[in-house]
Order: sequence, then structure tokens, then C-alpha cells
Amino acid sequence: MNADIIYERIEKARIKAGRNDRIYFTAVSKTRTVDEMREAEKFLCIDFFGENRVQEAETKRPAFVDSRLQWRLIGHLQANKVRKALEIFDTIDSIDSIELSDRVNRIAGEMNRKVRILIEVNTSGEESKSGIAPENFSRLLEHTITLPNLNLEGLMTVGPLTDNERDIRSAFANLRTLTENARRSAGLALPIISMGMSDDFELAILEGSTMIRIGTLLFGPRYYPA
Repeated sequence: MNADIIYERIEKARIKAGRNDRIYFTAVSKTRTVDEMREAEKFLCIDFFGENRVQEAETKRPAFVDSRLQWRLIGHLQANKVRKALEIFDTIDSIDSIELSDRVNRIAGEMNRKVRILIEVNTSGEESKSGIAPENFSRLLEHTITLPNLNLEGLMTVGPLTDNERDIRSAFANLRTLTENARRSAGLALPIISMGMSDDFELAILEGSTMIRIGTLLFGPRYYPA
């Protein structure tokens, strides 16, 4: 497992960017076994587990009742899975519509809970990706911050599927700019800018990422059942 090597690369990118803040490390554990996750848990540089699917996380979370790591839902959240997601995850990182934010807020209230969330923005414009379009972000932001059971901590995006460094950095810079504008307009700290994965996390750090999400580079290639 390559956690320490990844951390060294994180630090080099942070120093190159002239930054002195901390960058958080989410281990993307979808399709990974409990044993693999237990091994990752040993590395102190890893701060969170990130899961994409509610149903998969439901089968694994009971094995980590006493874990030091919190769990983040980083995949698209279906409306009919909200209640179960709130039972499993500490943070929902993929709020991308007013309807979803309302549903999470309502169910969180029924559970007497305040939920930490991120808004997911599709800064690449790729139709295959989830996330609200940048031009609609302000409306979602204004609505979300009025909801009493949600605690907005920042924004999240997935970089474009390309080798073009300029396009990747542009998508990341867009999220940073949206975050900076939101901080001013909403008067919130919004400390989390979650962007950067195995193939592009160093570029994300150069553009201001405060949280990266690493799966393949940490655990190795995924093998799916035939």
C-alpha cells in the first residue's frame, strides 16, 4: 500500500504551490475489502474513508464501529437512499440539487441530526459526471445555507477525463473561484475544496485543493467480478 509515498507527493505539491495549510486525504474504498481498509486505516496520513455506494458501505461500516476514520459519501446520492445514507455516513459530499438538499435536510431533522455536506459542482461540463452546473451553483448555495439541519463545509468536483493539463487545471481553478466567491457571499468559512484523484491530485493541490480522494493509487488496480 502506497500511503506514505502518496503523502510525500502531497507535501511536494503543497510546497510547490507555496502553501502552508493541511491537505486532507480521503481513501476511496469502493470495491475494497474490509481487510484492505483495515490496512489503510493504519496510515496516520489518511483522514477519511470515501465510499460511492450506500449499499456497499452498509455492508462494511459495521466492521469499523471503533475506527478513528470518519466516512464520507462521495458518490451520487439517490433520493430513495437518503435515510440509509444518513445512518451510515458522517458527511455527504455530493449534494447537487435543491430537491436533494431539501430531502437530506428533512430526514436529518427527523433523525435529530445536523449533517455536514459538500456541494458537488460539475466544473468539467461532462455529461457523464454528477454535480450541479456552475451557472446554477449560486441558487443552490443560497437555498442550502437556509436549511437548519445542514452544515455546508465546502465544494467538491471531479476533474475532466483528459490528459490535457490546462483543461484539468481550469476545471479545478473554477471550483476554487466558486468557493472563494461563496465564502464572500455567504459569509461562511467553507474550508473544504475537495478535488483531485489518483491521476490529477497534484494539479488539484496547485489549484487550491484542501482534500484529495485517492483509490487506485493507494490500493492498486480494482478487479471487478466477471
